[in-house]
Amino acid sequence: MAGYVATAKAGSVTLDRPRHITEPAVVKWVLISIALLFLGLLLVLPLISVFVEAFRKGAEVYFKALTDPDAASAIRLTLMTAAVAVPLNLLFGLSAAWAITKFNFKGKNLLITLIDLPFAVSPVISGLIFVLLFGAKGWFGPWLDDHDIKILFALPGIVLATVFVTFPFIARELLPIMQAQGVQEEEAAVTLGAKGWRIFWKVTLPNIKWGLLYGIILCNARAMGEFGAVSVVSGHIRGSTNTMPLHIQILYNEYNSAGAFAMASLLLLLAVVTLAVKSIIEWKFNGTQQIEGE
Repeated sequence: MAGYVATAKAGSVTLDRPRHITEPAVVKWVLISIALLFLGLLLVLPLISVFVEAFRKGAEVYFKALTDPDAASAIRLTLMTAAVAVPLNLLFGLSAAWAITKFNFKGKNLLITLIDLPFAVSPVISGLIFVLLFGAKGWFGPWLDDHDIKILFALPGIVLATVFVTFPFIARELLPIMQAQGVQEEEAAVTLGAKGWRIFWKVTLPNIKWGLLYGIILCNARAMGEFGAVSVVSGHIRGSTNTMPLHIQILYNEYNSAGAFAMASLLLLLAVVTLAVKSIIEWKFNGTQQIEGE
């Protein structure tokens, strides 16, 4: 057809875009080159430099930095914090998304706004909120001291701060999926005699599983890399309340660049693994959608 760019595909001809709004090939390659240049300079090169600096003094120094007791404590605390924060956010995200998409109630818009609150508030401010609540002179500080309960400068405070900054991720991934899904399938299951958890496991969960996994991965990545809020509530106690990002900062401030970059490389490897899993889930999710569309 005149005025369209024809593309051969699987033995047939499909019409893509009108010729008058199709950019020349040179424009396409210039845009691709600019994008690759920015990615190379601002993403790939810095990541490579982290590993170069980490191994600059040799593999022995690298592994010694990772097996240092303070480093091992930071790794354990980071993994422990993520292991607690992610399931809590999973419970909240599922509950919030289910309530918002399946029921009508007063305050629904307020709940959606509150879910987005951590995106608008600086992590440092969120850490200061917990200091105001649980600090020695905070609202609950005297009561906590009387009952010998430690929140700040301990694991509970770090978990609370991490949960606060990460709780939108799972809910925000599930909301559009569950809104698009609607309630027709659940209602059909009810008419067939299914109830409660059976509806969730057999109807709802299969429809949201890829979005749910995607949200869990994003939440876990942010939990392991969180710095601002955790920095405020942790107290920076070496070997006790330092997570991996905090430990990196301390080593770098002490001019221990080998140790700092070694720990940074480990955190980067965790991020790369997370990114790989995220890409696999996106590929699976897109493939599933294409099959359902056909």
